Amino acid sequence: MRIDKYLKVSRLIKRRTVAKEVADHEKITINGKVCKPSTEIKVNDIVQIRFGLKLVTFKVLNTNEYVKKNEALLMYEILKEEKIED
Repeated sequence: MRIDKYLKVSRLIKRRTVAKEVADHEKITINGKVCKPSTEIKVNDIVQIRFGLKLVTFKVLNTNEYVKKNEALLMYEILKEEKIED
């Protein structure tokens, strides 16, 4: 599944267009490499997203796009949330 679609389906980002913009601005890394919106994501990938001054690191647990709302949290495990000092 593409990273922009994964972020929308998992509800980490509300809209796919916003997820695409975040990836276009090089604020998403998968396994330590900057990714494009079309980058394919797999189970056990480690993803980092920069939200302003916050860096969120999570592990991909599921890439099934047909999840119910209450099952969205089963798609990832947050490993670390840290504040970035500028």
